[in-house]
Amino acid sequence: MATPNYNYEKRQRELAKKKKKEEKLKEREGRKNSPDGNTTQHDQKPEDSPPNL
Repeated sequence: MATPNYNYEKRQRELAKKKKKEEKLKEREGRKNSPDGNTTQHDQKPEDSPPNL
């Protein structure tokens, strides 16, 4: 039976944490640089979308 590769698992967890931290930092920078401070890319609608009635 093969032994678990704990170093690989640890490295994958570290990479996941690093990626998540970078995404949060980018989101914060986006909010900081936006005019009203609250909008994110997820909240904005495309300009060519039909109006809601």
